[in-house]
Amino acid sequence: MSEQPAAKPPVNSLRGLLPFVRPHRGLVAAWLGALAFSSGATLTLPVAVRFMIDQGFAEGSSVDRWFALLLAVAVVLALATAARFYFVTLLGERVVADLRRALYSHLLSLDQAFFERTRAGELLSRLSADAELLRSVVGSSMSVALRSGITVLGSAVMLAVTSPRLALFVLLGIPLIVLPMALSGRRVRAVAKAAQDRVADANARAGETLGAMHTVQSYARESHEAGRFDEAVRVALGAARKRIRMQAALTALVIVLVFGSITAVLWVGARDVIAGEMSAGTLGQFVLYALIGAGSVGALAEVWAEVQRAAGGMARIGELLGERSVLAVPADAEPLATPVRGELAFDGVVFHYPTRPDAPALEDFSLSLRPGETVALVGPSGAGKSTVLQLLLRFHDPESGRITLDGHDLRRLDPVALRAQVALVPQDPMIFGTTARENIRYGRLEASDAEIEAAARAAEAHDFLAALPQGYDSELGERGARLSGGQQQRLAIARALLKDAPVLLLDEATSALDAQSERAVQQALERLMRGRTTLVIAHRLATVLKADRIIVMDKGRIVAQGTHAELLAQGGLYAELARLQFNHAPTA
Repeated sequence: MSEQPAAKPPVNSLRGLLPFVRPHRGLVAAWLGALAFSSGATLTLPVAVRFMIDQGFAEGSSVDRWFALLLAVAVVLALATAARFYFVTLLGERVVADLRRALYSHLLSLDQAFFERTRAGELLSRLSADAELLRSVVGSSMSVALRSGITVLGSAVMLAVTSPRLALFVLLGIPLIVLPMALSGRRVRAVAKAAQDRVADANARAGETLGAMHTVQSYARESHEAGRFDEAVRVALGAARKRIRMQAALTALVIVLVFGSITAVLWVGARDVIAGEMSAGTLGQFVLYALIGAGSVGALAEVWAEVQRAAGGMARIGELLGERSVLAVPADAEPLATPVRGELAFDGVVFHYPTRPDAPALEDFSLSLRPGETVALVGPSGAGKSTVLQLLLRFHDPESGRITLDGHDLRRLDPVALRAQVALVPQDPMIFGTTARENIRYGRLEASDAEIEAAARAAEAHDFLAALPQGYDSELGERGARLSGGQQQRLAIARALLKDAPVLLLDEATSALDAQSERAVQQALERLMRGRTTLVIAHRLATVLKADRIIVMDKGRIVAQGTHAELLAQGGLYAELARLQFNHAPTA
């Protein structure tokens, strides 16, 4: 996703957190209560110190009482601060957990077009790095900012109460402190957002490489990939260094201005004490309020930079939450009659992929499948075979024409309800990094262990699964690394058998297998296809000889159809494909 300028002022993007904070009103109330006690105790300390100086050292006064008062205030401050830390940290954890859940669920609802243009590594960065920034701002920075803001205001009021004259001098110095923070805010945010973008780039590159380690190592490109990642990290580090320099310079400037102002004011106050116009305790109270206020302003300066970074992270998360699937779910979705018969029809379908708008994937494509019929799609690469399956699963909608299941236009169906009636066995099956049992159960989550084993037997998978160290409960490794290609295919077939859907899509499930594995997979597929409307994509013509019909496609169109024998007799593209694969025109 390309970087886009933010349309809102920096902190405004943090308003997107409010829906995630509202469900935790109790925690917010407890945090604010503890914050009030903590801030109140902090602002009471200078008064206790004043009484200790002016009254505790006075002749005939009991100094113990005033030190006891000071200790009591410190105990209240400690307990209130601990409670504030507990409540706000827990609030941060819960808010970010809710945000992550909502973002992940939202990403799962988006269409395939979104994932075609977005790198998975970048999405993981949004779920991790940006969410961690928000955890920091909710669980820490927000509390520090509010506490510091309250303390600054309280200190300002008490400074005016303690000595209006000295407070006026402090007031004159405030613009010198606030102005640099305000002027640097936009620039800090832009730099922080750029730094986060570079971190996302590095994460995306690492994720891509780690997901392709077989290719990386087979080409001995470890050093090349290490160099690419090193360059991405170097760019990210450069952006972070620029942000850190700006934050450090801002912090140093604010501290110099704050304590320079305090020094000047104290010089005036010291002269008033010497002249007898102010007591030593009053000056001590003023000094403490000035220090508390100055420390709070310094904390605000540091927190402001963190808030800027978090605002950039929330803006990016907000962009993702603002993404909408182009495959709208109709409010009045048509229900499918049960049982679904599996009658499919394409009527004048035209479709271009969003990433390839100039090249039609399907052009005036019309095809009908009777319930229980097996139809094979053959043709050269790029002919549009896989697109037919993509549209049947409603990963995309046709630009014109219509596709129907049992007479229902797919655009009038809920995609979840539609896909529940379709089982897919892809060319490259997805095996999850969990047990064999859970991988098969993915086809029907409520299936019993007996049903899972029955599906594995029908898919010719039981023997090799039972031979694993923990049998069906063996971990298969990432993407099924502990299984061969043929075993992965049979596991995918078992998953499809367990789903028991009336429509079956086979995306050349035997193209990359050896002869022995292909025989086992073919037997499993024949069991799977019985009684189901089946659409097969075939690169090997030997796998479709038993199909009821063979559809020959080229450049998104149907150029011929019939049985194997009929197509050989017609000549043309199918006969040419057969000649290339069999080195002669085989007999039916």
